[in-house]
Amino acid sequence: MTPENATAPAGPPGADRRPTSWERQLHRAGYAARPQLSVRDRLVAPFPEPGSRMRSVLRPAPASLRRPARWSGWGGPLLVTLLAGLARFWRLDSPRAVVFDETYYAKDAWSLLRLGYEGSWPDRLVADPQILGRPQVIPLSDSGAFVAHPPAGKWVIALGEWMFGLGPFGWRFMTAALGTLSVLMLCRIGRRLFRSTVLGCLAGALMAVDGLHYVMSRTALLDLVVMVFALAAFGCLLIDRDRTRARLAAARAGTGPRPWRLAAGAFLGLSASVKWNGLYFLAFFLVLTLLWDAGARRTAGAHRPYRAVLRKDLGSALSLVLVTALTYLATWTGWLRSDQGYGRHWADGRGGTWSWVPAALRSLWHYEYQVYEFNVGLSTPHPYESNPWSWLVLGRPVLFHYTQAEPGTAGCHAATACSQTVLALGTPLLWWSACCALVYLLFRWALRRDWRAGAVLCGVGAGYLPWFLYQDRTIFSFYAVAFVPYLSLAVTMMLGALPGPPGATERRRVRGVLVALVLVLLIGWNFVHFVPVYTGQSIPYADWRARLWLDSWF
Repeated sequence: MTPENATAPAGPPGADRRPTSWERQLHRAGYAARPQLSVRDRLVAPFPEPGSRMRSVLRPAPASLRRPARWSGWGGPLLVTLLAGLARFWRLDSPRAVVFDETYYAKDAWSLLRLGYEGSWPDRLVADPQILGRPQVIPLSDSGAFVAHPPAGKWVIALGEWMFGLGPFGWRFMTAALGTLSVLMLCRIGRRLFRSTVLGCLAGALMAVDGLHYVMSRTALLDLVVMVFALAAFGCLLIDRDRTRARLAAARAGTGPRPWRLAAGAFLGLSASVKWNGLYFLAFFLVLTLLWDAGARRTAGAHRPYRAVLRKDLGSALSLVLVTALTYLATWTGWLRSDQGYGRHWADGRGGTWSWVPAALRSLWHYEYQVYEFNVGLSTPHPYESNPWSWLVLGRPVLFHYTQAEPGTAGCHAATACSQTVLALGTPLLWWSACCALVYLLFRWALRRDWRAGAVLCGVGAGYLPWFLYQDRTIFSFYAVAFVPYLSLAVTMMLGALPGPPGATERRRVRGVLVALVLVLLIGWNFVHFVPVYTGQSIPYADWRARLWLDSWF
């Protein structure tokens, strides 16, 4: 296998023959023959040289223009991230209330900070007013409490509370910070995936103006934290893919150490340590990275690529699983070191087949089994529960918070009563565009073997499809925030295809760019239109009703 010796031919086959009528029709539609690429370029698609477009126009481009073009790979994403961060931290402590399930996670986070495990609190109707009161009362007991989710996400929330105290700004700080960071991550991931800084920044910008991502970034819930860690793992696997293929392009039979794959395992372990649905990302991404390995070895010339993967890459794939498991276990350190954590000493003094396993680990296993039974059996009716079939079309958003203000109070300047709401609703035009984009990506993946489409669909599937296994469970549409980044990438890929392939006519490209620009501007306007119901602003009741486009949104 000597891929470095494989060079591109001087020209495409049949370059000296006259084009057929069918080829002439394709050319008039804007399609041109794809150039023949070397094995090296097929293994690792090169990034366009920064400033190449400007140089072609200015001939030569001044250094003052070429230098910013080189910086755009980071400058553009950082600018998008700055704008996203300003929006997410704006009035972060409003509403000054315990919003939806913050009543569990904010208090559990404070308990972890003080005790190392989840302690007990009085009923929310008693504890929440005391926490928000002035002077503040924190009625935490050191008696261990049964909780439904692992501790990592609550440790993340606890970091904000450690810096700013047990209050709305403190318990929301880290989700706002991670939500902002995820925009930067997606910009860079999109840039690597599409080999385009513009498309990478567009993907990040689309997620920045998604209403569900925005609300979840401003609320101390766990699902956005699951998303951030899973997205970090996805980015690590992309880097691993590029570096592994670069090694193969350099004619190295073995791919050597793969630290980015191990980093992905650590992030996947953290994702599963926030909520168990993070484990599905491990399953989907493990299959994805093995398929990438097989594709790389096939491109490099392996006659039996899957056999080559089993011999040379399976060990590093199993290390991904091992690192995930060790990371998950490490997040329970506070509980393992405690004496009063719930069920901590369940296995003490118990014999049996598994008595050779340390009692602390057997106690943890028993606790996890109880948590599993609780989660799969949760079927308490809730007015805002929804079926996963309705999530992509935003069939039933979740009302996190609602209060009514009389005229002249709480910022209500209308002649009638005002509504203050926090509605976990994705930006409608973005999500409805994503439905079309997913169909396009299915076409690209199934009929064009586009690995980028497959990667994005894998992310959507990991965050979405497993919820169909729990049709009888009480579930909510805001769980969909776990796959919002991949919806943004899907829409970006669709918009990037509108100007046509390389070699398309100028007319085709201009039309495509205009259509894409109009859709992006409409999505941005749609987000701004819904901001008052995302942030708990006082608006007249009639204005609130006008923003609820579907009857199922009430």
